[in-house]
Amino acid sequence: MKHKLILGTRGSELALWQANFIKKQLENLHKNLFVELKIIKTKGDKVLDVALSKIGDKSLFTKEIENELLDRKIDFAVHSLKDLQTQIPDGLKLAAVTKRHNVEDVLISRKKGTTIYSLPENAKVATGSLRRRSQLLHLRPDIRIFELRGNVPSRIEKFLNSDWDAIILARAGVERLRLTKYISSYIPTELFLPAVGQGALGIETQERNYSAIELLQSIHDENSFIATTAERSLLRSLEGGCQVPIGALAEVKNSGLYLDAFVGTLDGTISYRKKIRGSKLSPEKLGKQLAKDLLNAGARKILNDIYNNSKGIIK
Repeated sequence: MKHKLILGTRGSELALWQANFIKKQLENLHKNLFVELKIIKTKGDKVLDVALSKIGDKSLFTKEIENELLDRKIDFAVHSLKDLQTQIPDGLKLAAVTKRHNVEDVLISRKKGTTIYSLPENAKVATGSLRRRSQLLHLRPDIRIFELRGNVPSRIEKFLNSDWDAIILARAGVERLRLTKYISSYIPTELFLPAVGQGALGIETQERNYSAIELLQSIHDENSFIATTAERSLLRSLEGGCQVPIGALAEVKNSGLYLDAFVGTLDGTISYRKKIRGSKLSPEKLGKQLAKDLLNAGARKILNDIYNNSKGIIK
């Protein structure tokens, strides 16, 4: 008799791809296991006519799923790690992080080979991300930004039926859904830092569900976990979310753990970017240190200006 586990997931095409990817991996590795998918609608799936930055909820794509975990209606949940808030609710645990996909953002325009720099003057570019907006305007202040929400296929569809010159999406989502034909160019991380956790899948479960935690270790990638732990520590230290233009990328190398991060203004006029190297044994410490370095360099004022309009001043 097969052992059954229930996996909670959002219902978007990308979320279902991610859930089925994890299901297949686990079932291939554990022949007596059957993983059943349960689709759960989150606030972020329901509110599509408001910019993410204006909703002000750090658990926008996770809260309803986490409630099902806490109520033991599901055994584990698969998230895009960039959607998972850095403070995990009491009673839950980030049990595994999968091997990370390519982290870059991509430019989707009407002509192959188009880059940020070859877009026409005063080009119209759509994105729902303040991180992308800030970095784009820092590089090209002439560009006009338009709001874009929805899942990956619907964003591409909106673009094709618009007069926009381009949109920007995460490479991982576009490639996972086999929509690479729409990619005009890959934006190097030297120009554009990704969102914290971008490209990685985070698997969340109950803290005391020891059998599920042990099972999930079979698909856990330690280097991806170390890198994203450093990034998430930085974001947590800056108290950042979708209301703040913050990007980060950590990489595990033979010579240590490298972390690169930026904080920028909403209009892109000011941007602070710093790098640090440390031990891969202390990713949390590295993230906290780089956050401190960014605050001391001037990011504190940027964050205070943003938080003054929402929830207070960062200390």
